[in-house]
Amino acid sequence: MANATKPLANRLAVVFDFDDTLAPDSIDGFVASCGLDPDAFQRERVQPRVADGWNKMLATFYALVEESQRRDHHRDKITRERLVAYGRELAPFEGVPAMFERLRRRVRELTPEVEVEFYLLSSGIAEIARHNRVAGEFKVLWGCEFHYHDDGTIAFVKQFISHTEKTRYLYQIATGLDREEESGRPQAVYDEVPPEELHVPLTQVVYVGDGSSDVPCFAVLNAGGGVALGLYKGDKAQNWEPAKQVSAGERVANLAPVDFREGSELMRSLILAVEKICKQIALRQLSVDE
Repeated sequence: MANATKPLANRLAVVFDFDDTLAPDSIDGFVASCGLDPDAFQRERVQPRVADGWNKMLATFYALVEESQRRDHHRDKITRERLVAYGRELAPFEGVPAMFERLRRRVRELTPEVEVEFYLLSSGIAEIARHNRVAGEFKVLWGCEFHYHDDGTIAFVKQFISHTEKTRYLYQIATGLDREEESGRPQAVYDEVPPEELHVPLTQVVYVGDGSSDVPCFAVLNAGGGVALGLYKGDKAQNWEPAKQVSAGERVANLAPVDFREGSELMRSLILAVEKICKQIALRQLSVDE
């Protein structure tokens, strides 16, 4: 290998947020499935705590635990079984189930020796995403986790992924550390790893998300040479939630409507992103094969 040739990793990673990216907001949907009005739940049970300095997601999870404790009968309480059932019935957006194979097929067409890995990284409830119909597409799935009482009811949050902590998992993907390796020493993901030993360099990572919780990941991917794609709901990109908050370093390569159907702007953006990385890998392979 020539000295000027950059290290080669024959894989790329596509990382997705979950709520409002691959499926409708699962928190609001689950709250509604419990017989509660999501707007009133947020207004009366969550926002007062946010005003008192709570993190919004922690306030939401605490309100769910509190709601479960209020209910007299076990059948009405919030349980792992209930979260699992909701995850199974939650329908992903149209086009999402077919999207994974479309991207795999395009990678095979361009660079057959390159592997594409899918990851899910959410600040929502992992138990819901873990039992969704598309969960099997992901190599690893991360989200917030509850501890449960012996009867299966939710007791407390045992793992919380904040907006900024999401970025740690991008480095975990890059280094290839698994849960067991990093569990005793979380800072290990920031250890300097020789470029030739990286599992997936950040230059070969695509991140897809819809809102403010994803902005830190956008910034990491921009700084690391990867690709960040933003999603918006509705008809106008100008209405995108973080539009007025992001700095130049936090901007996305493209902002597209949430539409995973074949031929949509979002699918064209995803295919262009993986094509860019595949061609980058192919260029490096030329020197390896000399």
